[in-house]
Amino acid sequence: MSSFSNPHFMYLFDMENGKKKLAYGQSPEDALEILRIRLSDEEMAQIKPDRYVKISQRKLQEHVDDLG
Repeated sequence: MSSFSNPHFMYLFDMENGKKKLAYGQSPEDALEILRIRLSDEEMAQIKPDRYVKISQRKLQEHVDDLG
């Protein structure tokens, strides 16, 4: 079955340094697991897993300056 049949969303997670980390997945938990594959333990430790907002791709441009 194609992964395109399951909806995916963009999430912006707050970080300890005041910036935000963009992640993509079916749920916030899924998005964090995908980030865990890409990031080091130190980078993951900066992410606040319980502090996030779900955004649409159209709104992504509004948050570019917040990314870290």
